[in-house]
Amino acid sequence: MIIHDFDPKTPSMIDMEAFYGPRQHQVDKCLILFSKEIHDGLLDRYDCTVIGRIGACNGSTPIYCFSLDGEPVAFYLSAIGSALASGFCYEVHWQTGATRFVMFGSCGSLDGEVTRGRYIVPAEAYRGEGASYYYVPPADYIGIKNADRVAAVFDELGAPYVQGRVWTTDSMIRETVGLVDRRKRESCIAVEMELAGVQALCDFYGLELYNFLEAGDVLAESGYDAEGLHSANHDLGKLRLGLEILKRM
Repeated sequence: MIIHDFDPKTPSMIDMEAFYGPRQHQVDKCLILFSKEIHDGLLDRYDCTVIGRIGACNGSTPIYCFSLDGEPVAFYLSAIGSALASGFCYEVHWQTGATRFVMFGSCGSLDGEVTRGRYIVPAEAYRGEGASYYYVPPADYIGIKNADRVAAVFDELGAPYVQGRVWTTDSMIRETVGLVDRRKRESCIAVEMELAGVQALCDFYGLELYNFLEAGDVLAESGYDAEGLHSANHDLGKLRLGLEILKRM
């Protein structure tokens, strides 16, 4: 079973050097983005240069660098989903040297009363995906170790937030009524698709991840409501908060 595929005793068969050459060190910090609009907004706002590319047979994803208060910072548009997002993170680390990553995106609320008008700072993520089981021992949840540091920045800035458990899933179209109810009974307040895998990879390789979310669609007993999804996906307020976290690392 996949939950038993964590193998810390034998080396990986594949090394990033085979694809990208020796490990580079160009920056220390990096933004992981999921919104094309936020990504393009950064390109318009800053003088950006390409410092690497995440390559694949179906195309490549550029890794950009810009100056934030005189410090070089990388960013890229991540693929969606735990497996791809975690893999992208390590490929960017290899090519740029970044060890501190700020990741933010949208999520589905499991409790509209709790999340309405607030950002979400995940403290734990349910491992309802596959990638995390290759990087850390099996368990239902993985702790998000920098949650309190993100919360402290939000407190300093006066940004409204709620801290709690979230659910990482590999398939949003199989978020069934029964599974939603089960996660809610375990005190999950939101569902998303990347965090457990990216946190597990960062734990394995000694990288630092800082994550927060904004709820858009709502999964409730009354049904599915997608009205706020576009706004949550592309809200530039998340970018401002992400940049403030970067400055305080």
